[in-house]
Amino acid sequence: MSPVPLVQVVRSGVVESVHLGDVAVCDASGRLLAHAGDPNRVVFARSCMKPVQAAVSLAAIGTDVRLTDRHVAVMCSSHNGEPSHIGAVRELLARGGVPETALRTPAARPMDPDAAAAVRTPKPVFHDCSGNHAGMLVASCEAGWPLETYRARSHPHHRRMLPLVRALTDAEPVQGVDGCGIPVHALPLRALATMYARLAEPSALPDAPFLARAVEAMRARPYLVGGRGREDTAIMQATPDIVAKEGAEALNCAFSSGAGIGIAVKVADGGYRAVGPATIAVLDSLGLLTPAARRSLSPWSRPTVLGGARPVGRLEPIVTLSREPA
Repeated sequence: MSPVPLVQVVRSGVVESVHLGDVAVCDASGRLLAHAGDPNRVVFARSCMKPVQAAVSLAAIGTDVRLTDRHVAVMCSSHNGEPSHIGAVRELLARGGVPETALRTPAARPMDPDAAAAVRTPKPVFHDCSGNHAGMLVASCEAGWPLETYRARSHPHHRRMLPLVRALTDAEPVQGVDGCGIPVHALPLRALATMYARLAEPSALPDAPFLARAVEAMRARPYLVGGRGREDTAIMQATPDIVAKEGAEALNCAFSSGAGIGIAVKVADGGYRAVGPATIAVLDSLGLLTPAARRSLSPWSRPTVLGGARPVGRLEPIVTLSREPA
């Protein structure tokens, strides 16, 4: 199956570009409820795997290191590098007794323009994955695992990830290397949608208390998961029933606790500008957004197209879900 149109870009009344992609909607049993394009498209999970990575870290950390929602949320984050994010990462490292120099994220500037303007020198802590890596380092310190090799596929943290990923997805992942240097898992979209549906109620899964803890922290501190201008933060702030997570190359995953379903949305060309409108449109078509949430999310659901610094058009979601027979 081929990708289908998800979002069109309209400038001065003319459709200028169209982003294609694929969508899967599943319940916790793995049953496909709805789709657009190819729900079996294999994609790298990228940062959509971070709540699971955080759960593995939390299981190794245990209760000796007292962590708040603030610390756990930044472990699940692809953060903007705003002061609140960097403060949480540094607090997390300090609570685990890990020096900032142990971070092996690539040196970077913050994603947030204002935060980046205040930074003279790129550093690993400013990388959007630094909270996730800090969690792995604190886990390694507590468990007696080597710190220097925490990014390696052979490291105990990543060996513990594999059985949990299999349990969450009912699939065998292909492993690659993520942009931040840690292992990344490639899976069918429907497997990722199933994983997120199971995160909504993980009680029957391995590491259930730690998966639940990661999800609770994302709900409690959504700003630390992304930050200013980020659609996963905006979705969680607008709709507390939904937990959402952005991933690189225009992949978004989310679940609704009330509906017990998970979604995975992938823009085929990796066009990040299209994934927010597509994701919000899917959530809305599934009846998961209130009128108030729709209004709150309008800057992300139909972003403005500018001409001469003035609005001349917008991105318009055109995704249509095909429902599966009951």
